[in-house]
Amino acid sequence: MSLENDEDPFEDVREESANAMYRLFTEYGRDCLPQFTVGVVASVFARLLDLVPPVMLGYAIDTILRDNGTFLGFLPASWRAGWTTAEQVLVAAGLVAGSFVLGAGFHWLRNWGWNSFSQHVQHAVRTDTYEKMQRLNMEFFAEKQTGEMMSVLSNDVNRLERFLNDGLNSAFRLTVMVLGVAFVLFTYNWRLALLTMLPVPIIAGFTYWFVKTIQPKYADVRSSVGRLNSRLENNLGGIQVIKTSNTEEFEDERVEDVSQGYFDANWGAITVRIKFFPVLRVIAGLGFVSTFLVGAYWVAVGAPFGVGGALTIGGFVVFIQLSQQFIWPMAQFGQIINMYQRARAASERVFGLMDQPSRIEQDPNATALTVADGDVVYDDVTFGYDEEAIVEDITFEVEGGDTLALVGPTGAGKSTVLKLLLRMYDPDEGAIRIDGQDISEVTLPSLRQAIGYVSQDTFLFYGTVEENIRYGTFDADHEAVVEAAKAAEAHEFIQNLPDGYDTMVGERGVKLSGGQRQRIDIARAVLKDPDIMVLDEATSDVDTETEMLIQRSLDELTEDRTTFSIAHRLSTIKDADTILVLDGGHIVERGTHEELLAEDGLYANLWGVQAGEIDELPDEFVERATRRAATVEDADANDD
Repeated sequence: MSLENDEDPFEDVREESANAMYRLFTEYGRDCLPQFTVGVVASVFARLLDLVPPVMLGYAIDTILRDNGTFLGFLPASWRAGWTTAEQVLVAAGLVAGSFVLGAGFHWLRNWGWNSFSQHVQHAVRTDTYEKMQRLNMEFFAEKQTGEMMSVLSNDVNRLERFLNDGLNSAFRLTVMVLGVAFVLFTYNWRLALLTMLPVPIIAGFTYWFVKTIQPKYADVRSSVGRLNSRLENNLGGIQVIKTSNTEEFEDERVEDVSQGYFDANWGAITVRIKFFPVLRVIAGLGFVSTFLVGAYWVAVGAPFGVGGALTIGGFVVFIQLSQQFIWPMAQFGQIINMYQRARAASERVFGLMDQPSRIEQDPNATALTVADGDVVYDDVTFGYDEEAIVEDITFEVEGGDTLALVGPTGAGKSTVLKLLLRMYDPDEGAIRIDGQDISEVTLPSLRQAIGYVSQDTFLFYGTVEENIRYGTFDADHEAVVEAAKAAEAHEFIQNLPDGYDTMVGERGVKLSGGQRQRIDIARAVLKDPDIMVLDEATSDVDTETEMLIQRSLDELTEDRTTFSIAHRLSTIKDADTILVLDGGHIVERGTHEELLAEDGLYANLWGVQAGEIDELPDEFVERATRRAATVEDADANDD
């Protein structure tokens, strides 16, 4: 897939994820209900306490100007009997001070509750998404870009955390504030309160338009972030190729193009957003001005338009102060809606990824694999992608302790055959059995624990040499690691590294040579001590001297084990007990090295190529090789 393609690689999973935000709360929020409750309750009390100072101010103004001694009239008469106005002012000041102190405590509790809630949900969502993604079949990873998956695990999950913390926090805070202010205003003068609330339906209608307009734009933004991450991840991973190919300017343009795509998508959302908030402020401002004009007229002249009711100066001051706390929060709801739409787009991608079906499902009644002899049987196995067969009618048997080699031209399906043994894929037809046990009926961990795998594409994790050898056999001690390294012909070069077994190998093992990485991978397999060994082009990319060292270690590793070996260098597998020759996904020849040479078929021709007998090869073989080389393979890149 081209990284510059405007399509979202996760569009299919995003569209299939319905009610993503609802699922976020029901599946993950429920486990954090105590923190959520603390945040909600604290938000209620914190905002109600914020209403105390303006209300006290209104009472104080009316008492001082009117001198009616009813400053704390809302308290029971028995409590304030005999209090002077000055004493009431002191009591009111104490109430205000107390509201600030208690409010500070509730604000702290509110922030603790919402932050704890959002962080726990974020952690659970990220780990569950990774756990699900890690167990998807290999087809998924072949179709998706690494940067896209990183974008979901990092950017999208972080977007959810920001909404759960800031967005929900603000939503409850503003809701309590609006309801509390509305209650106080209606208590003072319900007629003027209705005028103050007039902008509410206007703001609601405008917000509805904003939601419908911005939602698809934010979905485009999340998609463009994934494409940008994919391009950057690919370029950083291939920086050596870029430098040696002198293609810096070409890659500059490609990054600029994909960055421009993100810019355009983001700017499209920004142009809508920057129109929305100023208009909200204007509507809110008009509401405040209306309240100010009518309220001032009411105090100075009397009730306008012949409506009844009174409004004191203190009441007018309370209206002016609280109307700002009422109208402006309504405008701020636009920010919350904005955050919600961003989080919704992110949650659709997250749950879309989590809902991806896997072709590899473990039978609930599966039992652990028990390997006694190590006999392996492929019984009429067929497998393909998208209804196109990659391998067909594969049938063979390997006795325990024997070595079976698979050879053939590129794209013949050799790697696919062995990936079926590891259940990287499941056959469409047929069955694979180990010591009579169908591998689809045994547990995946026990199956993969019984099989060691050494690939041509050795992957080392960032860490020390010892950590990489111990990977997968984490309980092994240092002595066992050293013995495995010795068996893999790796101990001597490891000792010569700056920090020996504690030497950091760098990202993907870049500090080591190809042969050194390969021998560490073999040491990892030796330490695992599997019953069955799979060697996939284990010596294809090393020099002759290193190949000799690796081959020595492989000979020791495979001794008395059932072994499968894929090789283009036929000299490394000529001693195999059985050699299968694949072509076009079918087994076309089988036998020992000598038997296949005597047949004078495809194997004999391949051997002739490596022996340098090019001029003696039949024309038909050369023509087929030419056609194969010109064919663009769209199957798995490792199916060779």
